[in-house]
Amino acid sequence: MAKAVNNMGMSIVEPQERMRFLSNHGNITEVDANVPVTRYYRSGTEMLRMANVYLTEGNHENAFILYMKYMTLFIEKIRAHPEYPKIKAEVKVINKRIKEEIMPTTEKLRAKLLERYQKEYEQFLANKEAEKARELERERQRRATAGGSSSGGSGAHIPTNLHVQIDPSMQPSAPDLGLLDKVVYPSDFPTGTNRAGSGLLFPGDADKEGAKSISKPPSFDRNQKPHYERSDSLLAGSLRTVIIPENTMDVFLQLAQSNTLKNIETCGILAGHLAQNRLFITHIIIPKQQGTPDSCNTMNEEEIFDVQDQQNLITLGWIHTHPSQTAFLSSVDLHTHCSYQMMMPEAIAIVCAPKYQTTGFFILTPDYGLDYIAQCRQTGFHPHPNEPRLYMESQHIQLDAQRKIKVVDLRR
Repeated sequence: MAKAVNNMGMSIVEPQERMRFLSNHGNITEVDANVPVTRYYRSGTEMLRMANVYLTEGNHENAFILYMKYMTLFIEKIRAHPEYPKIKAEVKVINKRIKEEIMPTTEKLRAKLLERYQKEYEQFLANKEAEKARELERERQRRATAGGSSSGGSGAHIPTNLHVQIDPSMQPSAPDLGLLDKVVYPSDFPTGTNRAGSGLLFPGDADKEGAKSISKPPSFDRNQKPHYERSDSLLAGSLRTVIIPENTMDVFLQLAQSNTLKNIETCGILAGHLAQNRLFITHIIIPKQQGTPDSCNTMNEEEIFDVQDQQNLITLGWIHTHPSQTAFLSSVDLHTHCSYQMMMPEAIAIVCAPKYQTTGFFILTPDYGLDYIAQCRQTGFHPHPNEPRLYMESQHIQLDAQRKIKVVDLRR
């Protein structure tokens, strides 16, 4: 996991060193041989969508980081994946053309950022000199006062709030993702769950932290206009806020009602878009699926990708019901969610338990659970240690009562 950085103090760093640091952060990309290679290609598509948003909004640092991650992944790292030879030639050709388009954009961003860093560094040095001059003036006045001098402080006024205007003239153009919309990927993104015996073989599972009623997340204040601060940098290491329409769970439970009455699970994909460094869930995509009282397996998942490509959506997590159980993540749920969170750190798992009228908003613990589950090779329902915690209630979500969820039901 990348180390969090206090970006407020980066202006004291020499510009070239600061640029190297940013580039190195963009190079932090790993490939897990146990993750299907096509999932990395899907993740790459969504990475570019977010980078283009950041570029359009003028957040050049974040755009640069994501473009660098994309190039690092598909120029250096992906070839080491054991499934890379199986990727269709058409996909590789399109990916190569995208990389060629990204490179000049990234270099323009590098020049733009270096120019900004130079101005900020010069501002830092000017402020430092001004503070030094003020301190000398204060010391002179103290000595004059101590010596009975009546001359007073007649030094020139030194401004205390210096600003440098950053020239916004150069705006690189975002790479075109239209080519990627034509690529069909195999259905390898797991959305199914299988908790067979989860309430029988290991009854303690249902009593973990997820089994209790989940407190309502904070609401989203729409009157507070979003704006960029340094904390919006991906260098900060914190999770971006995920905004969820408040009616999402009710709408999903209505769609799942017929299955719930039969004690059959229902699942769906949470998708949306990025804006002002916030992730907005806008759609539930419900794929064709087969469910049981404790499982839900999706089919024809390439249809999900078609919808996302058509509407320029990124994957932000998944949602499913527990018709007769409480809201928690079983061992199989943990493995299912791991694949989402590895590709998108902010991805959430929403569990609706209508029998107990509870809802859980979960993520794997970033400091332990994510790596632990990623390294676990067991399949099916199996026990995991209770401590340290493998998952937790999401702290980075907000409910928005004014936004309404959209549904794409592919079962029809």
